[in-house]
Amino acid sequence: MFYHLFYQLLYVHWHTTVPVFNVFRYITFRTAGASVTALAMSLVLGPIMIRRLREFQVGQVIRQDGPQTHRAKAGTPTMGGLLILSCAMLPTLLWANLTNAYIWIAVIATTAFGAVGFADDYLKIVRRSHHGLRPRYKMAWQAVIGVADRAVAGILERLPAAGIAKAA
Repeated sequence: MFYHLFYQLLYVHWHTTVPVFNVFRYITFRTAGASVTALAMSLVLGPIMIRRLREFQVGQVIRQDGPQTHRAKAGTPTMGGLLILSCAMLPTLLWANLTNAYIWIAVIATTAFGAVGFADDYLKIVRRSHHGLRPRYKMAWQAVIGVADRAVAGILERLPAAGIAKAA
């Protein structure tokens, strides 16, 4: 979004005389911006999300037959992947060149893997058990996502540019 606003729209399209907008075309600058954005988001949203998860009593369920040392983890908020996904996806959408098809492949695959983790944690909470998705289903969904991700990337490699930016 920032790439399109500051570089494509203001610098290239409107020929703005402010050369500072040119830095948005460099992937290193956008990577640093996305990293700082993700760090700031995690520092701000982390405590808020942990507090909310504790309020909703969304905590880890520990097996009774497990070691005594694991019982200290009881009630530890689960679904931390929501914070990780939020702090990874939003900066990506803000700073990346969204005309790059590979960016969208990565965003969709990451979100899909996050959905598998969410389903696993959700089932643990709803069942009030340490059992979430069965391991075979979890692995199957992850394999499906991985194969689909690679298939789409492979198809894109073979396509002519056709208006899809592949790099930059």
